[in-house]
Amino acid sequence: MRIPLLDLQAQYLTIKEDINQAIQKVLDSSVYILGPEMKTLEKEIAAFCGTKEAVAVANGTDALVLTLKAYGIGPGDEVITTPFTFFASAETVAQVGATPVFVDIDPVTLNMDLNQLEDKVTARTKAIIPVHIFGQMLDVERVMEIAARHALIVIEDAAQAIGAEYRGRKAGSIGNAGTFSFFPTKNLGSYGDAGMIVTNDEHLAGQLRMLRFHGCRIKYYHEEIGYNSRMDEIQAAILRVKLQHLERWNQGRREKAAYYDRHLPQAVTLPGRDPNARPIYHLYVIRTDERKALIDRLAEGGVASAIYYPVPLHLQRAFKDLGYKAGDFPAAEKACEQALAIPCYPELTIEQQEWIVKLVNKGE
Repeated sequence: MRIPLLDLQAQYLTIKEDINQAIQKVLDSSVYILGPEMKTLEKEIAAFCGTKEAVAVANGTDALVLTLKAYGIGPGDEVITTPFTFFASAETVAQVGATPVFVDIDPVTLNMDLNQLEDKVTARTKAIIPVHIFGQMLDVERVMEIAARHALIVIEDAAQAIGAEYRGRKAGSIGNAGTFSFFPTKNLGSYGDAGMIVTNDEHLAGQLRMLRFHGCRIKYYHEEIGYNSRMDEIQAAILRVKLQHLERWNQGRREKAAYYDRHLPQAVTLPGRDPNARPIYHLYVIRTDERKALIDRLAEGGVASAIYYPVPLHLQRAFKDLGYKAGDFPAAEKACEQALAIPCYPELTIEQQEWIVKLVNKGE
């Protein structure tokens, strides 16, 4: 039995006709950039997230870069985030010339430890980027309270969390802005690169639209140096089809996660939960001190797994000039030694999950 970490082909086959029709519609229109599919998707994503505005961009990394630039964050500024996340969460801070400052994670949820957050605020701090790791939201309302005391901007990195909720509010809707990635492996994934920024700030949305199109609001009249970061019409059309299924797919992931919860608690450490959060399980990440043995056992049984993440950001070579060392963020470092994602997606069958559980539990 061969079980991939994610089966995009299986998902495509369930919506193949609608996807193909959507792509053909764009081809027939001959409109490929800044067209009606993208503009309609923006409205649909805003409605889904519960925000006034959504701005489509080329990818999730650009979503963070453009938002930081729109807020005027740059050289001399500091932005607080987590060291246990994909590189882009901090890379984008450096790209605009600011300095990423890290806060260790909660050892249970693996999200930023908010008890340590305020201690990292300095006179140079301009923003906080909380990350909803693996599709579980953290308490952004508490982050907003801390930010308000220090006049800081909060940009939710919701790349892995579209549709996740905290006390009934959706990811991206609580901070000053929220950013999403539609990389193909995401719960709402395009067939290439694509991203989105959501906000209730209409002025910010206008700035973002200007920045994504070479710094101009009117073609050939450039207000400032901008970017070429536009979502193409084919990706927008694909995402519009898939958005209709997102809530069902997210619920399917929750059901697969619940099966693991019932059958794996003796063999490994299960994903930690915040009781106020409703995760979407972009990844189902277990933890074990015997990770290498488990990876080998799964592979021998035909089951794919993956390490998220092997190196915390503060120990990445690219950030060596920040001066961090091993031991600075022990919870993040421990997570990097233990964490392992196993298959968890709606198309996974009960027989496949039974086999995965058998392989995981075989070490007991």
